[in-house]
Amino acid sequence: MTFQALQDWPLTGKSPVASVMILKPTKYRQNWMLLPGAGSTKVLKCNVYAGFTKERSLKETLFSSNINMCQNSSPAPERPSRCPDNTAFKQQKLPAWKPRLNAAVVLSTFLGIGFFCLAVGIALLLAVTSVKEIQINYSERCSDCSKLRENSSNWDKECLCFTNFTLLENMPGDIFMYYGLHNFYQNHRRYIHSRSDAQLLGRDVNIQNSNCAPFAVYKNGTPMAPCGAIANSMFNDTIDLFYYPNSATALQVPLLRRGNTWWTDKNVKFHNPTSHNLSSAFAGTARPPYWHKPAYLLDMEDEENNGYTNDDFIIWMRVAAFPTFKNLYCRLGRTSEFADGLPAGNYGLYISYNFPVTSFDGRKHVVLSTVTWTGGRNLFLGIAYIVTGAVTLLAGCVIAAVYLRCRKKTTESQINEEIKEDTTKK
Repeated sequence: MTFQALQDWPLTGKSPVASVMILKPTKYRQNWMLLPGAGSTKVLKCNVYAGFTKERSLKETLFSSNINMCQNSSPAPERPSRCPDNTAFKQQKLPAWKPRLNAAVVLSTFLGIGFFCLAVGIALLLAVTSVKEIQINYSERCSDCSKLRENSSNWDKECLCFTNFTLLENMPGDIFMYYGLHNFYQNHRRYIHSRSDAQLLGRDVNIQNSNCAPFAVYKNGTPMAPCGAIANSMFNDTIDLFYYPNSATALQVPLLRRGNTWWTDKNVKFHNPTSHNLSSAFAGTARPPYWHKPAYLLDMEDEENNGYTNDDFIIWMRVAAFPTFKNLYCRLGRTSEFADGLPAGNYGLYISYNFPVTSFDGRKHVVLSTVTWTGGRNLFLGIAYIVTGAVTLLAGCVIAAVYLRCRKKTTESQINEEIKEDTTKK
């Protein structure tokens, strides 16, 4: 700020006393000093901090030992101030609302949140309990195939296994089939990064510079398509479901292998290379080491469900956070005998066993499940809401008890003071 006027400059010996009247603050903070010279007085302007924002007078005693640095110096150049502009926003003077918390507001808030969370949690649990689900573990049933697959030299040998199960009651509505894995850690850091998103978008990229190694190129220089550890370890068991209305009849249950992915994955994150033919688009590349067939032949029944846009491949590329997880495999085609869902009765799973799990002490299972407005069977969200609501209600009760107790003590003390005052007056 600039002091634009100087008043009352009495000199008392060698220690001049200056009375400075600040009339109007300006952009730069400056001060004026009156210095005694030889036979005359000299006024120098020194850049010093002056933290005055209102009109008032300043009286200081200027000692000769403290003003020598200003006597022989020339006026310093004016520099911009580091202080923020004098605006309501930068000076934090904008109007704001600050709630005034009292016992009624706090208690009503705690009780309202607690009852709301309890209601939501109970509704979620009721919806989840209405989901019908059955899980079939086929790792032990297919132990012979599992041993065969542990030897990588047997990758071209087909191994089929069969397991049956019984539905005790009808499963109405939409039915979803999942495959589940136990003790398979997809959340490993190097595993998660072992992919090429540019390649999955259908671009012509040099995958040697990507994170796909060691599943990037073969020794002869042929690139893998798709590359990376995630793609190489894709789940490749084939599962067919059969229904037995009687001991002599077997009906294959229609299963839909397309339309199971997220729209953003299918249309944004994954694209096939541009070419007049999908096989020519993958020319010059080779399948990953653990795959039985190239990417453009993943679905022999549906040509449009091949390449990087294959539904099974896209679902597998969305890695799980926990070592035990399940991925969507297919949906029930609601036609003919299965228009209303799966009827109660005997069923069988025919499995082409290709995915080994014994090396990491894993297990595989198939899950058949209905869905509700909350999704599949998952108790976590409902339990979390109920626990949150219960804790909030308990906290509200504790606060209410403390408030009532303190209020009672305050009332008693006030009464005692009034009694003492009345006694004193008498």
